[in-house]
Amino acid sequence: MAGMFAIILTLATFGTGILWFLEKFKWKPARQRKVEEVRKQTDGKIDGKILAQVGSPKGWVDSLASFFPVLFVVFVIRSFLFEPFQIPSGSMMPTLLVGDFIAVQKYSYGLKDPITNTTIIPTGHPERGDIAVFKDPRNPTVDFVKRVVGVPGDKIVYQPSTKELMIYPACEVADSDCKAQQSSALNLHYSNITVSDWKEVFSEKQTNFYTDEQYKTLDLPKDGSVLAFALNTRQETLGEQQHDLLLLPMSVHGLSDLYKQEGQKAGEWVVPDGYYFMMGDNRDNSDDSRFWGFVPEKNFVGRVSAIWISFEKQPNEWPTGIRFSRIGGVH
Repeated sequence: MAGMFAIILTLATFGTGILWFLEKFKWKPARQRKVEEVRKQTDGKIDGKILAQVGSPKGWVDSLASFFPVLFVVFVIRSFLFEPFQIPSGSMMPTLLVGDFIAVQKYSYGLKDPITNTTIIPTGHPERGDIAVFKDPRNPTVDFVKRVVGVPGDKIVYQPSTKELMIYPACEVADSDCKAQQSSALNLHYSNITVSDWKEVFSEKQTNFYTDEQYKTLDLPKDGSVLAFALNTRQETLGEQQHDLLLLPMSVHGLSDLYKQEGQKAGEWVVPDGYYFMMGDNRDNSDDSRFWGFVPEKNFVGRVSAIWISFEKQPNEWPTGIRFSRIGGVH
């Protein structure tokens, strides 16, 4: 959908732009010359209403051309500066919630062709710890938002039992024992696990997340068809910023569930040149690189910079309020 909108916006902008330039520099001057000719031929005695009709543009040309300035501003902002996205799932909780509307800084990773996403002018690369929007490598029509965990050359080691990462920089894909040659891994400054104020509620229809306060107001069936778990939380440091994670109190994935990179052990990956390893902050509820592999740099749309509005809602439901306290920067 996002790609189709970009195509429509681009075509509309260029189409109305052509009409605007033709009207301004060709058709309008031609009409003015015609008005002057008629005025001279009648020695200026012609009715002004007739002159106005002679000099007026075709209605559809004037209407379409008038859209160009607005479309051009929208096109430039959306294509090269900022693009709005809505968070539809809880994979990045508690950093991003369902109902958050985010501003994505398009120029962080290069000025790109808005249709093909090809980099025109390089301006930077994704950095470890960034929250980024990217095209799903399996289906480029779908946009994902995750955190950059591994950059090219990082060796990522993930333990499903502890749900902790070990990151060893400057490795080669062909080196299966890179971590043994490193003096130390990056210190991710994991905090102790504590109980969060979030609950995850499983039902036949979908999975929802509620704060403790919201959960107390729910009228849930008592027949066992709905399960609820209090989520744990801890902090992790990737890059310069600490961020909170959400974790289920039990193990839900084993090594056999994870993407297997050729030449590496299960649960271990070396990020190839030009690729990145992405994960959600809601670690047990995120479809990410652990399960399907790496994201090519060409798939990146931009870096998440801010929440510009946030609605209180659940997936596929209407908003019930506005969370003004969430408006602002994102880390």
